[in-house]
This record gives sequence, structure tokens and C-alpha cells, in this order.
Amino acid sequence: MKLGIVGLPNVGKSTLFNVLTNSQAEAGNYLSRSANPNLGMVKVPDDRLVFLAKLNNSEKTIPAFIEFVDIPGLVQGASKGEGAGNKFLTHIREVDAIVHVVRCFEDTNVIHVNDTLDAENDVDIVNMELIFADIEIVERRIDRVTKILKGDKSVEKELKLLQELLQVLNDGKSARTITYTPDEEALIEESPLLSRKKTIYAANMDESDIAAMAENANYKKLCEIAKSENAEIIPVCAKLEAELNELDETEKTAFMLDLGIKESGLDKLIKSSYNLLGLISYLTTGPKETRAWTIRQGLRAPQAAGKIHSDFERGFIRAETVAFNDLLECGSEKAAKERGFYRLEGKDYVICDGDVILFRFNV
Repeated sequence: MKLGIVGLPNVGKSTLFNVLTNSQAEAGNYLSRSANPNLGMVKVPDDRLVFLAKLNNSEKTIPAFIEFVDIPGLVQGASKGEGAGNKFLTHIREVDAIVHVVRCFEDTNVIHVNDTLDAENDVDIVNMELIFADIEIVERRIDRVTKILKGDKSVEKELKLLQELLQVLNDGKSARTITYTPDEEALIEESPLLSRKKTIYAANMDESDIAAMAENANYKKLCEIAKSENAEIIPVCAKLEAELNELDETEKTAFMLDLGIKESGLDKLIKSSYNLLGLISYLTTGPKETRAWTIRQGLRAPQAAGKIHSDFERGFIRAETVAFNDLLECGSEKAAKERGFYRLEGKDYVICDGDVILFRFNV
């Protein structure tokens, strides 16, 4: 599962990627760069692991990870091949969701691709390139289905759906703004539409604006765009996050306290990205290790057990589980069991985020 970091050149994408992944991807003040993306694994912050590790005096703690892809800056005309556009669009096609970084900071020392800072216009440039690419895909599919219709009337519904989708795209709206029925979803998923990918907007702001976001005109514009798409928006200062990344935990906590920040924008972005992918974590804990296991929402107990080892799924008997919040409230496993919070679940149990589980199996 990958998240693609996209946006125009010089919006802070690579700076944000470097802080996320503790890497040294090339970042600089320029309008043209390599079409090769940077890849990095990112730790998902989870305070629950801290409590469980302390509870069981675990030797090590292993968090969940997700992969981020820093896709080089998209330029106007990318759908027509401008700026190695075809390669950029291919990289976007290969990710599961998008973090769209939008510049909301003023800095005369950092070139803006269009000379003037305008978050709404910047978003439109990127979104329209994705829409233009999708229009080509949908038009080709309409041509194909139209030919099939001559001998098979069963595709009439599919053709009607595609024509309605094409109209939305031609109106300059992303495919993700449309709500589909389950049957329509199945038809649309046959075409890998770029503008249908789930998206989080990351508003890259000045440090001074983080505490007074409502006064930033570009941030307000971006909020309106996100609301219209039912998308999430995360304010972040990539420059500040880079500075925080250089501090130890004590210094970082003190610095954030001085700034009036309870949680870094970076942590919020990672958690939201994890959720955007439809992922949750179940937890295992013991003296050797405390660990978060990544699974898709809706996965049943045997398949979740298979994430640990195939034998766990093959020989699944039951799952001994307790909700993390119940365990936290009780303060110990013994107290949680005494209060009846521990449950024995069978093969049909759907795992919930934060379930603390011990799998029983026999092979």
C-alpha cells in the first residue's frame, strides 16, 4: 500500500518526504527535476504500543509502517507529455492514495512555478492534469463499449454510467466527487482513474501561520476545496517539522509546548494517510515484543492471524481479544479479565482497530 506525495514544483514535497522518512531526497529551489520518484517507509505513530510495552516489559516495540512515494513536481500540460508528464502520471497511477501538498506560504527566496501564490489555482493545475488523463481513458472505454453494444444490449447501463462520468470530468470535476452504488463501483473500478484516488490535502504553511491558520487566505481557499471533495486537510509546516526532527523527544516536547502545538502536523498526516488507505492495526504484546500488525478494515480473525504466520491462519482455533481502551481503563490484563473485558472470538469475528489479540491455533 503506497501513498503518493504530489504537487507542483517547489511546494515542499521533498522536504516533507525527507522528514517523513528520515531520508535525504533531493530538494531545492528549481522548476525542473528528475522524473524518478523517491520511496520510503514511514513509521505510524501509535501511543498504544508504549502502554502495552511497559505493561509487559517488552524487549522491543515494532510499529506499523506505510510506504510514501515522493513523485516529482507535476507541471501544467503533464497529461500531454510536458515535463516528462507521462512518467509522472504513471507514478501516480501506481499508488493507492494521494497526499496533495499545496503551498500556502510566502517566500520570495523560493520560486513559485506560476510567479504568484494562489492555492486554488495550484490545486486546479494538478487536478486538471489528472482529469485530462482520465478523460482519455473514459473516452476510449466508451468507444469500446459502444462497439460491443451493437451485439450485446447488456452493456447499456455501463455505457450510460461512462457517459455521465465523462460529463463530470469535462465539467472539470474529479471522479472522486461522484457517489456510486456498489454495482456502479464495480464497473468504474475496471478503469484506473487518477482523479478518483482518495486524497488528503497537506497545506504547507509558515511556522507563524500554524497558530493562526484562519488568517491565511490560501489555507481558507484550500479548506473550501477539501470540503467540496469531502477530503481531509492537514496543516503542516515542512520547515518546522524538519527542525523538530533534529531534536530529541524531550526537546521536541518542550519546543511544541512553547508553540502551543499538541501534536505535530507530521504525525497527523501519517495517521490520516493510514486511515485513508483503509488500514487498521491490531496489537500483540508479550515479554519479547509488542507489535502493531497492519490489516485492511473488515478482515476476519483467521486472515488477520495469517499476517503473523500462515500456520496461524491454517490452524486457527480462536482469538483471545480485548479492546485496547478497555485494557487501558483497567490498567492490567488481570483486572481486564476480572471485569469480563476479554473475549474468545471465532472464525467469523471481524478485527477492530486496537484489538489486543492472542491467537490460539493448532497445526
